[in-house]
Amino acid sequence: MIMKNTIFGLLTLCIFSSVFSQNTISVKGSDTMLPLVQRLAEAFSKKNSSNAVSVTGGGSGVGIIALKDGNTDIAMSSRPIKLGEILKFEETKKVIKEKAIAIDPLNVIVHPTNKVNQLTRAQLEGIFTGRITNWKEVGGEDLKIIVYSRETSSGTYEFFKEHVLDKKEYASSALSMPTNNGIVKSISQTKGGIGYVGLIYANKTVKSLGVSFDGKTYVKPSIANAKNKTYPITRSLFYYYISSDFNKIKPFIDFVLSPEGQTMVSAVGYVTIK
Repeated sequence: MIMKNTIFGLLTLCIFSSVFSQNTISVKGSDTMLPLVQRLAEAFSKKNSSNAVSVTGGGSGVGIIALKDGNTDIAMSSRPIKLGEILKFEETKKVIKEKAIAIDPLNVIVHPTNKVNQLTRAQLEGIFTGRITNWKEVGGEDLKIIVYSRETSSGTYEFFKEHVLDKKEYASSALSMPTNNGIVKSISQTKGGIGYVGLIYANKTVKSLGVSFDGKTYVKPSIANAKNKTYPITRSLFYYYISSDFNKIKPFIDFVLSPEGQTMVSAVGYVTIK
């Protein structure tokens, strides 16, 4: 009986030692980056048995707040960190670091039956701010425009507002959606709908538009056009972390930026940074 208890105790000790010796890295934030980072985390954990990576979404802003509050090791963000956010980190005496891991062109999408195939930045600004309300104003049929947007915590929402709307406010009538998939599904069912999503989310149920920032040259969103920098609505995808935590997360970041990691970036449908 004593021997059985001893063996059981040793087995229990080994199990607990194995669990607690595992280094768990938590990643939180951008829903745009979620499919990619989940794949990267799975591949990394398989190669590194002493390391585990947990990944959750919620939006870029949510991830950055979680990082500041000490509730995640890495914040994933589809937009650059804001000055106000940096100042809040400074207030807590935390030094934040940035690492770009991939590139993503944003697709402006409409219902596949929409006759409009391309828009200028000025026209997009007019549509998403509510100044242009009918498709006939931009060469389409006489049909009310229904604007779909991401929620305010989304980095995609912030990036589109800054780079396409010239920092102007979205129309009060814009319908806020919590996910990229939600926007795609809504527009596929709404003849007058328009919205924006990351490249990998745009499928055959919607149509992606060509975009021009100079009013002359229209470019379609694609991996090739993101790489050659001709598509104008392209953004970097970031990891943010606290400098004092770098040793803990370094193995995972090194893997993501390695040839193997960047090959996965491409395979999932994003654009590599190298």
